[in-house]
Amino acid sequence: MWKTLSAIYHDNAAEQLLVALGVTLVLYLVLTGVRGILAGRLQAWADRTSRRWDDIFATLVRATHGVSIFAISLLIGLRSLDMPDNAGTLVERAMVLVLLLQVGRWGSAAVAAWLDHRLTHGEASQDGKTVMNLGIVAFGLRLLLWVVLVLMILDNLGVNITALVASLGIGGVAVALAVQNILGDLFASLSIALDKPFVVGDFIIVDDMMGTVKHIGMKTTRIQSLFGEELIFSNADLLKSRIRNYKAMQQRRVVFNFSVAFSTPVDKLRRITEAVREAINQHGDRVRVDRVHFQAIGSGGLAFEVVYYVMSGDYNQYMDIQQDINFSIIERFAAEHIEFAFPTQTLHIASVASSDDEEGYGVRGPGRTELPRGRKPN
Repeated sequence: MWKTLSAIYHDNAAEQLLVALGVTLVLYLVLTGVRGILAGRLQAWADRTSRRWDDIFATLVRATHGVSIFAISLLIGLRSLDMPDNAGTLVERAMVLVLLLQVGRWGSAAVAAWLDHRLTHGEASQDGKTVMNLGIVAFGLRLLLWVVLVLMILDNLGVNITALVASLGIGGVAVALAVQNILGDLFASLSIALDKPFVVGDFIIVDDMMGTVKHIGMKTTRIQSLFGEELIFSNADLLKSRIRNYKAMQQRRVVFNFSVAFSTPVDKLRRITEAVREAINQHGDRVRVDRVHFQAIGSGGLAFEVVYYVMSGDYNQYMDIQQDINFSIIERFAAEHIEFAFPTQTLHIASVASSDDEEGYGVRGPGRTELPRGRKPN
């Protein structure tokens, strides 16, 4: 290296060396000034908006290190000199090395900015497990970035990395096969932390099991069921299931039916729909009536179907409203003397008289047994 520097010094006149030094200083000052102006403008722009990408861009500009700027300026200045071939190759490799290190710094800063945004503006700040999972994700991204950059740096320095990459690939495959179930649950946990199909405290239904989420771990998720026992799901199996999250429900659709007696007059049947609508609308903005219909003439009575929406996902609130509606309907029907239908069956028995009955030879009729001629029933 010292021989190369000596050759550069002796092969170039003092004027050329001064020009190279001037180019280096001018480039350094210009690039430093551009970095400062651009960082200030981007930060001011980011402060006026709520988008996270503006903050990340401002962070990347600020992460451009002064040493990297000076090294790039020096290497560009050296390109203006007469240098031997090996010196030119050395300068090119040095420039690539500086750029790769700066890319690593930019990548680490971007990951840190993303993590900070999730922790300060999302729900992660209130969930310790989510904070831990996000930290693991950030560490994994940084590790992957620097592994790739180190391999590129080694390749730039002339090291044969083919065997190293092959050995790493074989070793990675072996490890992945050995712990594939654990890795599947781990990545499923990270997916839950990032995508948030549910969080701790949500009431969910998984297939035919339901309960409140109590813990989201690296391998399992634990749910407290309505009956008191703890349900433990593998994270990978949980994400493969159909999950219904009632905590995210914004409104609840309610359908209920009732029937009134067949003897109810038509004018009262018409007033039933208005009575039911009034019973629902008395709850104001908390409900929205969809429809009230005389649905069918059923086998047990005259059937009505009612559909309305509760503008909340709270189950207790829905039950309170439904209870008040039921009380109101019963009170209104009692005032109107409208009877609810209840399951009944009416049996009609009919008999048919014949000339044989008068003579006493036999009795015929529905549900009766015919007697032989000449005999009279006892």
